[in-house]
Amino acid sequence: MGEAGADMLREDRSEGRSRTGSGARPDTGPGAAPAAGPAAGRGRGRGAKAGPRTGARTSPPTGHPATDGDLSTPVVLGVLPFAALAVVALVELIAGPRVGFLPLFSLGPAFAGLVGGWRRTAFIGALALVCCLTLGLYDGLVQSRRGYTALGSVAGATAASLVAVVMRQRREAELASVRSIAEVAQRALLRPVPPTAGPLRAAVSYTSAVAEARIGGDLYEVAVGEDRVRVIVGDVQGKGLEAVETVAVVLGAFREAAHDEPELTRVGARVERAMSRELDGEKFVTALIAEFGGDGGAVFLNYGHPPPMLVRADGAVEFPEPDQYALPLGLEAHGTEGPRPFRAEFAPGDQLLLYTDGVTEARDAAGTFYPLGERARLLAHPDPATALEALRRDLVRHVAGPLHDDAATLLLRYAPERRGTRERPPELGGPVPS
Repeated sequence: MGEAGADMLREDRSEGRSRTGSGARPDTGPGAAPAAGPAAGRGRGRGAKAGPRTGARTSPPTGHPATDGDLSTPVVLGVLPFAALAVVALVELIAGPRVGFLPLFSLGPAFAGLVGGWRRTAFIGALALVCCLTLGLYDGLVQSRRGYTALGSVAGATAASLVAVVMRQRREAELASVRSIAEVAQRALLRPVPPTAGPLRAAVSYTSAVAEARIGGDLYEVAVGEDRVRVIVGDVQGKGLEAVETVAVVLGAFREAAHDEPELTRVGARVERAMSRELDGEKFVTALIAEFGGDGGAVFLNYGHPPPMLVRADGAVEFPEPDQYALPLGLEAHGTEGPRPFRAEFAPGDQLLLYTDGVTEARDAAGTFYPLGERARLLAHPDPATALEALRRDLVRHVAGPLHDDAATLLLRYAPERRGTRERPPELGGPVPS
């Protein structure tokens, strides 16, 4: 979700996306608005996102490091204690006893406490003592005050490092416990989507910017009925545990209403009422709710959310948008009109990508937004999950580091020959969507 001054950036992003999509196909297809209208509408509809929010952390998302296979930091920290001992020993041999470098052997056990366990730290401390004692005997300083001081420094640094290691391991164990609880909470809220939903094949990718908690501010759900499929993708104001309550309310209301309400507008109204009833009125969610029936079309309700990317079977890219954007969910008190349903054709072989602004607002070192429309070719793999993984990797390469906002993508492929072969979704304890 954007910060207080992000409205102009969203409009710039919207114009860039429009240019990208139109380059592939000038006609934006049914349901898409004229080029000038949607940009202005989205600026008004999403301007409410200027409310307060917590800053996204810059840690790499869990399971998705900035560069795959990057182990440079642990390797350097592991070698550092031995390198320190070797350098001190070499300098001591060259400089001789006049300079007095023996106390610097304490650097070895001091660095040892950064990684590894207490056994490794104790071993490096013992090695430092042996080196200090050996060179002290060589220089004839063992029986002197300088020799005792050096040995005491090494022993004291080893003891302090051992205490630090024990405390660090306890904190790591507590953090692992918190992470496991948070992971279970996320699995309960963001359940794996079924690989086959009615006439659709589905896959989801979720990358949280808050790696420590494994919980972000994006949400998604696929509700499969007897004659239709309804989905939601949303972006919650705020981060971490503050967003969990809002995610739970929105998904709970959607899961119930998606199966009960005959009209899509009433599904959105149920979610709006649930937010007004359960939350304090200061939370809001940009969301896109879609419905897929048996007539080969898709109907959308857009609550100030980025438009979906529709990739045709021939490779053409469209971004269906409403004539006018509505306010996000949770801002009904402003008395504005809710979103009007709009339709887009969804034929066999087409793909529909629903995403959050963590994707389109991801920037590289030069400040360029991620060109999603130009990357539609990455979704060509026959397996939807593999196609989304290719898109995620390209997004990480674009920013050249960890994402600064949560990024959720939901890929839907129209495959009518699979209708009625709905597969059972993975168990709740299965792997979390990456």
